[in-house]
Amino acid sequence: MSLLEVKGLEVSYGGIVAVRGIHLAVEQGELVALIGANGAGKTTTLKALAGMLRPSSGSVHFDGHAITREPSHRLLPRGIALVPEGRGVFARLTVRENLEMGAYIRHDRAAVKADMARVLELFPRLHERRAQVAGTLSGGEQQMLAIGRALMGRPRLLLLDEPSMGLAPMMVQKIFEVIRMISAEGVTVLLVEQNASLALQAANRGYVMESGAITLTDSAAALLASAQVRQAYLGE
Repeated sequence: MSLLEVKGLEVSYGGIVAVRGIHLAVEQGELVALIGANGAGKTTTLKALAGMLRPSSGSVHFDGHAITREPSHRLLPRGIALVPEGRGVFARLTVRENLEMGAYIRHDRAAVKADMARVLELFPRLHERRAQVAGTLSGGEQQMLAIGRALMGRPRLLLLDEPSMGLAPMMVQKIFEVIRMISAEGVTVLLVEQNASLALQAANRGYVMESGAITLTDSAAALLASAQVRQAYLGE
């Protein structure tokens, strides 16, 4: 059984169907990319998986347990963390306080301290700015902080929504280096990313989403080699 299994998921906003009965699965330890044009339904899908939106039909199972209509505050203790589009850091709190907020459900203080050290090792820039107020960080630094805060909850499944959006190329490369490292350390990742080439280069497998539906799925290498994908999403 897959760590995450989605069957027939449909999500509506009022009378508008944003996600149309999709099926997808993510195996333990995989890094899976979900690519598609703006408005395809990718962010809506992640929000539904994270318990921020209630599906109108379909099912979601995580580690063999039904979580279809579980709210987000119940999914974090199960091991599902979302890094939202736009980062969503606590602007008036310091970097360290933001990271501490990521571990608010935990009581293992020694392990939290060790995880804090690990996150600051992954992101040396955050270590340098750990006493700085988060709202004064650059966009790239805020993205690092948002990922680091999610990692402080020790997620089994990390949902990443457009981590490269609005960042300079050098910062994008750094963010993707860390995403690969996180995956290599055993965290399962479902990645929504506008840069389809980077996403597929990092991923094991990929899904292509169009108008709320999954239209194509294959290994990341096969999708990178696909003429259809290259023309539609890689600018060729």
